[in-house]
Amino acid sequence: MRTRRKQPDVPAPDSPWNEIVPGLWMGGHQFRGRTGQVEFAVVRDEFELVQTLLRLPGHGPDPGVEHQVWPIPDGPLDGTQLAGVIRLAEAACEALDSGRRVLVRCWHGYNRSALVVAHALIRRGHAPDEAIRLIRSRRSPWALHNEPFVAYLRAGLPTARLLEELAE
Repeated sequence: MRTRRKQPDVPAPDSPWNEIVPGLWMGGHQFRGRTGQVEFAVVRDEFELVQTLLRLPGHGPDPGVEHQVWPIPDGPLDGTQLAGVIRLAEAACEALDSGRRVLVRCWHGYNRSALVVAHALIRRGHAPDEAIRLIRSRRSPWALHNEPFVAYLRAGLPTARLLEELAE
């Protein structure tokens, strides 16, 4: 399965992860460090729950940290993939409700992680466009530049999931 599109025009983020709302962080496996060079982001024990949408060996988290992995492409998703995104967002909300720090990550922390984080924000009462604006302001203007993901959020992930399953 192809999980990351080559997009050389998309810059690496300036930080490994950013807090979107209290306790809910979004990030990636790569970022531009202080020297301007691209560095790998490795999670240790900064978070109680790490959700990974693109798994790379050696990027953490430490043993004992809850780690949920659901690899998905940075492109159109099928019903099963959307169901996994919905489950991750539900688990993130449950963790936040119990006071845990959550990191959702993908390659740069722009699209796949944003899909999960945005759905979690929508579950917590944000309108889709409000969630998208919040993510772009806290993470990067490049966040959610994947138009199908924006369309999924605006339609509602449960609706998008049903439509994708009907098309299969």
